[in-house]
Amino acid sequence: MNFEKLEQLYEGKAKRVYATQDPEVVIVSYKDDATAFNGLKKGTITGKGAINNRMTNNLMRRLEEKGVPTHYIQELSDRETAVKKVAIVPLEVIIRNISAGSFSKRYGVEEGIVFEAPTIEFSYKNDDLGDPLLNDYHALALKLATAGEIELIKKYAFAVNELLKVFMKEIGIDLVDFKLEFGKTADGTIVLADEISPDTCRLWDETTHEKLDKDRFRRDLGGAEEAYEEVMRRLMGEQ
Repeated sequence: MNFEKLEQLYEGKAKRVYATQDPEVVIVSYKDDATAFNGLKKGTITGKGAINNRMTNNLMRRLEEKGVPTHYIQELSDRETAVKKVAIVPLEVIIRNISAGSFSKRYGVEEGIVFEAPTIEFSYKNDDLGDPLLNDYHALALKLATAGEIELIKKYAFAVNELLKVFMKEIGIDLVDFKLEFGKTADGTIVLADEISPDTCRLWDETTHEKLDKDRFRRDLGGAEEAYEEVMRRLMGEQ
């Protein structure tokens, strides 16, 4: 189907969202802008918009095939995709398989410890408050989601983790941790939304443990563009 891009509805740190002629469909346009530390650090990773768009779509199509409902409809171009219009549940869901980042800092443990079982965290999706961590009871008290929605989100998040670990292992990458967002469609159905990319995942080469994600930008390691391109090359089989 041809979707017509109409007025801009929203602009975030990494994407713009546009209305279409269908009130239940929007177009997401990915930018090359890069931010870290709740927007305190800003820059550009050239080409990442196209990589994140195409990688997200590839993974969401594969997750749909495995029974995880997503907002994905149709890839329109390198940077633009038609998706179901959703009301984002204001819970960021973080799954961790290996210690890294804020987990290591918060609990005083070294990076690289492989957990016996994955962990799950929620943070309140609120930039003004710095996306504070919360638990199920906080989410219920703040009416961010119902108990049933929270349980379904957990179920989907752990399912996504098991599938993504396999997808990444097939291309020689360890899935360290990642962030997911979920949304509700017009009829109230919970679906996976946002993106799955080196912006939202920690990805380490399984042999060298080289970081292939936004930590290269976040930590001034250099080579961010090359890292994103390497993940894309392995995942999509492209040079």
